[in-house]
Amino acid sequence: MQSSTKFQDTALLVLRLIIAAIFLYAGYAKWSFWSVTPEGMPVAMLYLIQFLSIVEPLGGLALLAGFLTRWAAAGLALIMVGANFFVYFTMHAGFFTSQEGTGLDYTLLILSGCIALAAFGAGRWSMDARWKR
Repeated sequence: MQSSTKFQDTALLVLRLIIAAIFLYAGYAKWSFWSVTPEGMPVAMLYLIQFLSIVEPLGGLALLAGFLTRWAAAGLALIMVGANFFVYFTMHAGFFTSQEGTGLDYTLLILSGCIALAAFGAGRWSMDARWKR
């Protein structure tokens, strides 16, 4: 049983690191919207992107450290629910990623990882586990 627990903790660590890297990059990629506004972009969309440019890296850092992992993952999952609606209804994307680069498969996969972390927590190698001791 001990090896199963080690494997589960390792899997949770790898999942945390991958999801964290995705959100750290996604937030960083939105920082340019603080200095340059694309022509024709609605103000509400600009404010949403600026908000996400702060929240996504914070959530990514929390996952990276394993700090408040369930809460961070739940918040990032909500962001991904919104991203799925945006990709589907605004970009009219199908399930699989097309040559244009749109598809629900990628965003649903990230959402699934966030849900798994929210359900199972950070695992042994995290700040959450250290505080439980």
